[in-house]
Amino acid sequence: MDETEPTNSSSSSAKPAVFLHARREPFEYGLLPISKLIFSDGTATLAPLKEKLIQRSSASSFRIDADGISDVLQISIDNARLVLDTLSAVLPSDSDPLVTAKPHEDVGADVHDLILFLYIQSYKRILPKTHKDSAAVADVWPSTSAFDGYLSALSPLQLVRSNSRRFMPSQADEEAHQLSYLQKHLANILALLAESVEGEDDESLVGKITVHFCFFFCIPLGYDEVFVLTLERFEHLGFLIQFGENGSEGIPLSQAAPFFANSDPDMPAVPVPAAQVHDWVLQNIAAALEHTTERVSAKENGPPNASDQDVAMADACTSSHKGSTSARSPSFIEGISKTSFVKQGSDLKGSSVKVLNCHDSVIYILAPLRYATVYGCSDATIVLGAIGKAVRVEHCERVQVVAAAKRICIANCRECVFFLGVNQRPLILGDNHKLQVAPYNTFYSQLEDHMTQVGIEATINRWNEPLALGVVDPHDSLSHPAGVSDVQAESATCLDPDQFTNFLIPNWFGGESPAPTKHNPFLLPEVYMASQKKNHTNLGEIKQALRDVQLEENRKRELSCALHVYFKDWLYASGNIRQLYCLQND
Repeated sequence: MDETEPTNSSSSSAKPAVFLHARREPFEYGLLPISKLIFSDGTATLAPLKEKLIQRSSASSFRIDADGISDVLQISIDNARLVLDTLSAVLPSDSDPLVTAKPHEDVGADVHDLILFLYIQSYKRILPKTHKDSAAVADVWPSTSAFDGYLSALSPLQLVRSNSRRFMPSQADEEAHQLSYLQKHLANILALLAESVEGEDDESLVGKITVHFCFFFCIPLGYDEVFVLTLERFEHLGFLIQFGENGSEGIPLSQAAPFFANSDPDMPAVPVPAAQVHDWVLQNIAAALEHTTERVSAKENGPPNASDQDVAMADACTSSHKGSTSARSPSFIEGISKTSFVKQGSDLKGSSVKVLNCHDSVIYILAPLRYATVYGCSDATIVLGAIGKAVRVEHCERVQVVAAAKRICIANCRECVFFLGVNQRPLILGDNHKLQVAPYNTFYSQLEDHMTQVGIEATINRWNEPLALGVVDPHDSLSHPAGVSDVQAESATCLDPDQFTNFLIPNWFGGESPAPTKHNPFLLPEVYMASQKKNHTNLGEIKQALRDVQLEENRKRELSCALHVYFKDWLYASGNIRQLYCLQND
């Protein structure tokens, strides 16, 4: 079969170019700092491991459950369940049984998806540029960190002082890094998906294909077998790559590949030599890298502080941010400072959002989304409506996060409080300090509708079961001090019930929702409910005492003025004055 042209080759019909993209989700939300999951020797370990996983899997479906994963990988059952939960959050198909399973069902993962998940655990994130003012970093962070002197260790306060956007890898930088990783490891990845079959009669053809494939894959084989990829195995590559025109969510991988595009759905597609798949994917990666390099170059040579061409910058009050240009790109909310800020579903493009470097603000993202990232924020309250896949909160300081989500990962944060309605255990990684978790404490009129859309169960809330892993993340491209890789991260404590309060979200939606949410959909634990009742009782008694006090009119005015002064001082000290401004503006 003749080699196909790259998918993005030009045509006379002036159609938009269709480029290959690395799927960001596995690299951004699918990496776990568990040493036994990180294999740096390519297929040398993973190939025999795959055979063990297949032997333990269901013979009919090639699916393996948590017990099987724990046994084969020699990890704890808790970590095996974490692997399944994490894999479920980054799979491309919402119809996969692992994604659709009920919380207590252990349907297991497809072995081929699992083996790709394990392969990319060797990925190293792109290295941030070092910051010039490392002394200033030490002034902000109270304790020594493995990351001191690097951007990733900067306090949010230091980030905003340094105009940190210049030091952060852009979306284009990150995608180029991910594509380069896939380019380097593609042969090994295909080797883990390919099947060997007996050779055809034409010995020269068999030899050509086998030698070609073995040259890349370093597998010693005779001329009596050939590696091929069936349509089913090929589609597992969709875990790592996707195709799409600008502004699209992507097209099925099999439809992008010329050797499977016109397959009869009623007839099994003919398997394709793995060497041909290898060449075709490499051509498309090369074209995508060239396209990405052009975007990076345009950004670097453009005006200062120019935003990435493939990201969405949210409109922020008086800030001049651009709208989304691509549905596959996340919506960005960046640089919000000293204000209240609201985004609803109609304001956001795509299925994910990133909140970057926001400070001293209240940010409401009241929408059903798949993914959310909060990075480098300080002294802010961030409300995330309903996140159906995963939330990642990283390098934040004195931030309150209110989130209804399937799962959340917290990394390298200081003095933050998380009010959570989560179906899976909160994952805590890295160098954290004084974290607190609490039950979910708010609602808005469309909340339950949004939760239903993204599959969050209101009857399950594991907010108080944090799982802490290592202090140092082996996926960061930094040199880590010897001897600290196995140190457990500091976990979170439960917020004192006496400090728990409900968070009021203004009713921006009005009567739009057909069945509006009228109270917190997550059941409040009894100890927090009792504390709330006690506080309400105390407040009622104080109000009654003030009504009953016998004072002259001028003394009543003095008392009223004193109460207003103390209340105003509290509003400013707590940051709740932002909410009043928001109510005033809406």
